[in-house]
Amino acid sequence: MEECDKPQVARILIVEDEPLFRELLENTLARQTGLEIIGSAVDGATAVQMARERAPDAVIMDVEIAGDIDGIKAALRIKDLRPETGIVILSSHRDRRYVTSLPVEQGAGWAYLLKQSVPDVATLVRAIYGSISGMLVLDSTLVRSLSPREGSDLDRLTARQRQVLQLVAQGYSNASVAGELGLAEKSVEIYINAIYQELGLSNEPGINPRVQATLTYLEDSDEE
Repeated sequence: MEECDKPQVARILIVEDEPLFRELLENTLARQTGLEIIGSAVDGATAVQMARERAPDAVIMDVEIAGDIDGIKAALRIKDLRPETGIVILSSHRDRRYVTSLPVEQGAGWAYLLKQSVPDVATLVRAIYGSISGMLVLDSTLVRSLSPREGSDLDRLTARQRQVLQLVAQGYSNASVAGELGLAEKSVEIYINAIYQELGLSNEPGINPRVQATLTYLEDSDEE
């Protein structure tokens, strides 16, 4: 799917072992129409069990949680059980290695946010719905910290094309990109198609071109 399709009510499982931060997540999401918190867990093993039993649409998963199973391992196990469940990874570290190690070749459904971004409700909600829709959504701080590697496919994009791609990588829909950049939505579609062509992306089944473009953004960039 090209953009995020929202379920009528998205069922959310929270996995966070810091009580104050878990409370922040719960209070923030409880105020959002269309989101339902179906439970919370403080360790990876419990998270996997709850995901199996309660079938969440998305799991908000802290990387560093209590127990023998860390957040990434727990997320991967949940994906094995329920590939359709979106995973929003929360981390205190701006490390793209977490993202590039995720198994998105067969589809996505992942978001990677820094904990400092959680109070920004729009960012958190965009990450949740992006993951549910099979996208790959990156934290804006991580996106802004990267610059095109000289001579890479990404380096060939124009400044405006890179602006568009940066917003796509953050989970913005075409309409939202248009609003952010003051463009017509049709112009955004033209820019995105040009980006796909410049990056040599195809419409092969199995992976969304928006996901491919976001991965290319990561792989063809260096940290500033």
